[in-house]
Amino acid sequence: MEVPDRDGLAGCARALRAVGHAAHPFPQVGGGRDVRPDAAGRPGEGGRGGRYRVAGVGRLHGRPGSPARGRGSKRGLRDPALGRSRGGLTSKIHLACDGRGRPLAFVVTGGNTNDCTRFTAVMEAIRVPRIGPGRPRVRPDHVLGDKGYSSKAIRAWLRRRGIAHTIPERADQVRNRARRGSRGGRPPTFDREAYKHRNVVERCFNRLKQWRGIATRYDKTAQSYEAAVTLASLLMWA
Repeated sequence: MEVPDRDGLAGCARALRAVGHAAHPFPQVGGGRDVRPDAAGRPGEGGRGGRYRVAGVGRLHGRPGSPARGRGSKRGLRDPALGRSRGGLTSKIHLACDGRGRPLAFVVTGGNTNDCTRFTAVMEAIRVPRIGPGRPRVRPDHVLGDKGYSSKAIRAWLRRRGIAHTIPERADQVRNRARRGSRGGRPPTFDREAYKHRNVVERCFNRLKQWRGIATRYDKTAQSYEAAVTLASLLMWA
């Protein structure tokens, strides 16, 4: 998907820190762990090299606990965002960018996830701060998408929010409408000149894949991989 540019996040940013204060287009990447109130400055019992105790490490109240109960969900049960496709176990990044090829929001899923099933999740994650007072922009002026996003549900979702869009129809949709005759309805509006700018999102992906850890995933957890994509996206704004 490609969203035309309007109201840039941070003009002429010269440092990553400056961009980080101004840009908030990305979802939260997993939850962290809290440090115990009494952890500061106190070495852990039996630790080597003066380690400090952190919540979730060790047993509760110093007593042995059950190996399978009372400790919450296991780490291995979290969704790793991996799916089996033609290339084996892969991950997929569903992303929206502005007219200059800068990422606005993304969602990471398994490689076997259909693109259209994550369209609304990506669009609802867009938050573009305005220059000056006011709420962040959450509704783009125009959306460009390929045939993978050609569905009645997506077009209806965009119409309800008053978002103009240019999405080509799939060949089977064209045949089904022609087969039904007058009952098939009118074809959706398609602007060929506007659709020529959809390659911006492909160039955005090409820039993201300059980071080898994103092009070829080495991270075990989805949270770590999302953090890497977030960092690379911020660097593209700098």
